Amino acid sequence: MSSTSPAHGTAWKDWLNENASRLLAYARQRCESMEEAEDVLQDALIKLWHYQEERDYRPPDIPLAFSVLRYIGLDHGRKKGRQEKRNQKIVQFQSGQDEWLDPTAEDTEDAIILRREVDQLPEKLREVLVLKIWSGLTFAEIADLLKISNNTAASRYRYALQQLQKKLKHLKDSSHG
Repeated sequence: MSSTSPAHGTAWKDWLNENASRLLAYARQRCESMEEAEDVLQDALIKLWHYQEERDYRPPDIPLAFSVLRYIGLDHGRKKGRQEKRNQKIVQFQSGQDEWLDPTAEDTEDAIILRREVDQLPEKLREVLVLKIWSGLTFAEIADLLKISNNTAASRYRYALQQLQKKLKHLKDSSHG
């Protein structure tokens, strides 16, 4: 095992300070709780650290980080699904308060409604929306990460925004009507 210089540690700390929140937001939309999302993110960061050995342990490019996080999240979901099948006799209650986006970010009624509506989007649309807005990726980076075309990424983003606009307009009209 090779040792790393203090400069690498600083570079990783800076990289984490810049990217951890958007990586966690992406992990959160793939998990049922914040704790699971943190575990998935930690596993992805460990894997990324090992991947970077060939690059002298420099911090990874952000598209690679999202790609690794996505696959770790998918693997986590498969493992969890198998575990749940083995434990079908256990009844699980899910609180409607458990939001995929950190609820401490903003607890206004509008923010809660928006999180609920985003959570109800089809997964393909929700995933692109989170990657674009909360993670700050470009359509090209999203397309590469999800193995889809740039046009498909842009279309999913546009459809997600259209669906949210319709739902939120309907809610606004019904609350003022």
